[in-house]
Amino acid sequence: MSAPKNSGDTSPHSTQGIVMKKIIFAALLLISSTAHAALNVFACEPEWAALTLLLAGDKVSLYTATGALQDPHRVEARPSLISKARRANLLVCSGAELETGWLPVILRESTNGAILPGALGNFEAAKYVHMLEVPTHLDRGDGDVHAAGNPHIQTDPRNFLPIADALSKRLIQLDPANTAHYQLQLSNFNGQWRAAIARWEKQAAPLKGVAIIAQHRGFPYLNNWLGMKQVAELEPRPGMEPSATYLSQVLGELQQHPAKMVLRAAYQDERSSLWIAERAHIRAVALPYTVGGTAQAIDLYALFDDTIQRLLAGLK
Repeated sequence: MSAPKNSGDTSPHSTQGIVMKKIIFAALLLISSTAHAALNVFACEPEWAALTLLLAGDKVSLYTATGALQDPHRVEARPSLISKARRANLLVCSGAELETGWLPVILRESTNGAILPGALGNFEAAKYVHMLEVPTHLDRGDGDVHAAGNPHIQTDPRNFLPIADALSKRLIQLDPANTAHYQLQLSNFNGQWRAAIARWEKQAAPLKGVAIIAQHRGFPYLNNWLGMKQVAELEPRPGMEPSATYLSQVLGELQQHPAKMVLRAAYQDERSSLWIAERAHIRAVALPYTVGGTAQAIDLYALFDDTIQRLLAGLK
């Protein structure tokens, strides 16, 4: 005589086993659905990936198209970028023509209408801030000049407040089911970011009025925020590498308008900055410029912590 089945039997052919399998299957479906519920976000630069993460958390799946040590003006439209753009629900970029050398190709080849200019899934940060250095006329002979103004808006932390507000609203439009989450994240960000700006401005007080040289026209927003004064630029025209003759000319001008330091972004070649720094007896300061630009700039807050500390060190 066979032994009676245990009431806890969950073998594939038992009633309880079938019920358990259904429960497990339903749970797996729920997990799968949740995993795929996140918005796929294609961020052109690391600073916008970092901001999106602060505003959305685990509600998004993030892909960053460029690295901190890449020149965001010059990026190869690789098939891997096109593939990621094809699956994106939201594109977050600087705009103001910063990515004009590579992004249009990616958008065209991705055939993803959801992230094309004018679509809900296309977000350009520059549209939400006051732009500096907007040209009154355009001429190819002036070099790499952007019609909408200087696109390096990420060097002034105050710009992140209106951008965060607009980006949060866009996330809500694309993912209304998580409205409460996005609103809470934005509220937390605003409070913490404003407090951080006040701290940075207090730390950076010694920088007000300090004369600097820029290797590239990448610091007008930083200068505007901290009150630094740019007296020279190492590129004869935006995007054009300087010759030895031009650098000698800049060196001569520094006799009349001396500077305390020469600034460059971490992704830029250091040679022209070091040439000037050595001969003018000033400090060459490499700034992270974006998240990941230095070992210390691991997130948005650390980006500005490190920027301020490097600038202050340049005064010594």
